[in-house]
Amino acid sequence: MTQKERRLFLIRSLLEEQPQYQKMEIPGDEEEQKRLLRSLMNLRHPSPVQPEFLDVQDAYLKEETLRRGIVDCRELAAAGAEGVKRRLFLWQGDITRLKADAIVNAANEALLGCFIPCHSCIDNIIHTCAGVQLRLACHRLMREQGRPEPTGRAKITPAFNLPSRYVLHTVGPVISGPLREQDCRLLAGCYSSCLELAAKNGLRSVAFCCISTGVFRFPQEKAAEIAVETVKRFLEQDDTVEQVIFNVFTDRDLELYRRQLKK
Repeated sequence: MTQKERRLFLIRSLLEEQPQYQKMEIPGDEEEQKRLLRSLMNLRHPSPVQPEFLDVQDAYLKEETLRRGIVDCRELAAAGAEGVKRRLFLWQGDITRLKADAIVNAANEALLGCFIPCHSCIDNIIHTCAGVQLRLACHRLMREQGRPEPTGRAKITPAFNLPSRYVLHTVGPVISGPLREQDCRLLAGCYSSCLELAAKNGLRSVAFCCISTGVFRFPQEKAAEIAVETVKRFLEQDDTVEQVIFNVFTDRDLELYRRQLKK
């Protein structure tokens, strides 16, 4: 199959699963097809999936990842040459391109990914690029747990079609008024919980997104300070995790983390 043939197969399969969309016309434009496919994947609830669908989806997503370009975290430059700074790294770009032992997903308490079609949050992007298996894996975890995921904790799943091996899912604090000390403690808990989980599973490299600074509205500058300080404290006491990458997307976050890493 070509990429176009795979994409059309996946779209048709997903449309057939949802009666309200079965008569939807598939656009001829490639980018519109990609947007429709992503939307249908975002909307799909965690239900059994046919092996043929997974085979085609996996081939499609892996080819798309290769087209975007994989960035090996081992090729990044460290923040410094001494102490824990040798284990700290800063990279600006799409976290789904990073080849690391684990990347961190800023999840919500349901831990099932974002159901809003083509939403720009990192939760949506990671689930889209990983494939429908990631939502199924998260659903199994949540069914076993029997309650929403607490803020400041972390869970681990395979990364499926991402270049990384695992995804660490953590729920950051949601800011609805003035920033509180409790919010800061919870955000620090996200970073320490992910690192503890990584160390427990023998992971050597972890890439963090900017947890809670998007739709959860945590102030960016304070979040960067908490992130770097918490990671430094952990690395000073643990040598399992050899590389921590702070992944940023915006120029503002890039500058904020550069400033924190110089301290």
